Amino acid sequence: MNVVAAAVTHQGRLLVVSKKVAPEVFYLPGGKPEAGESPQETLVRELNEELGVAPRDMDLLGQVEDMAAIEGVPMRMTVFTARLAGRPKAAAELAALGWTDGRDSYGPRLAPAVRNQVLPLLVQTGALVLDEPKS
Repeated sequence: MNVVAAAVTHQGRLLVVSKKVAPEVFYLPGGKPEAGESPQETLVRELNEELGVAPRDMDLLGQVEDMAAIEGVPMRMTVFTARLAGRPKAAAELAALGWTDGRDSYGPRLAPAVRNQVLPLLVQTGALVLDEPKS
């Protein structure tokens, strides 16, 4: 299964969303390409449908492979970093959205690809800088 997703960061947090069919699992906004769509076109369509916003400044972060959280099948996810034009609001099949650094209450509920692949990649590339935890 191939999907395209946006890694949107703001103030040290990553935007995550959940679907109505599995509101306990949070993953990156995005979705499956339609026939003939480029990854960028997929992301523009999906972010408009799911969040009512358009991506700006899209840059390829990379491709990750893991198990799809809802479908339970192997998945390849093309991830772009992006900023958003407008304020995101959960729409279409989404149940909720939130912001996480992976070390908060969202951490255990993150999809495997987000927790195991995307968060470390964002930190490694400097796209997400985690503050030292307060002791």
